Amino acid sequence: MKKIIIISCILLSFISCKAQQTYPLLTSVNNIPTMSHLKDTNNELQKFVGIYSSVYNGVQIILYITKENDKLFNTKGKQIYRDVLSVKYIAKDPSGAILQDTKNMGLPDNSLKYTIYSLWVTENGNKAELIYNGTNCNVGFGEIKLKKINSTQISWEYKPNDIVTTASKCPPTLDTKIYLPETKDLIFTKQ
Repeated sequence: MKKIIIISCILLSFISCKAQQTYPLLTSVNNIPTMSHLKDTNNELQKFVGIYSSVYNGVQIILYITKENDKLFNTKGKQIYRDVLSVKYIAKDPSGAILQDTKNMGLPDNSLKYTIYSLWVTENGNKAELIYNGTNCNVGFGEIKLKKINSTQISWEYKPNDIVTTASKCPPTLDTKIYLPETKDLIFTKQ
């Protein structure tokens, strides 16, 4: 009986090791099996974590950048866990009225609306590329690039792929305005 328990434990540990392999964050998804973990082993993401603020065309944008560990994604037909930067934001008009608030917005756990997650960072960890899933009907879906300038500033670039919709694709009662700054080299300062 003791031998059966020992053999069972060895087999179980071997199976669990094969099921969840861990790789550095910068590993290509093409080179890893499904259900693997891409971990921020070199703290590339930590440089960007914080609260940042900027003003663009009179609208104040406050970014809340956090790090999420082991976020599950379907990438290239594989389910992969990865450590990511997660960005929430608040947009305010010149009087301070809130135009959009994704920081305190309650959405279902499986909703990707308004989400901004990092795709990768560069080798030296000073640049990050993120994907924005857009507002209602995915309007504004596109990429965001962040560049670490110094310990208190990041540079922002946002390129939306889709900025308009039609009534046949999206009910006209939904807000499809993009409040994120569609620009390059906008400086955000850490608060």
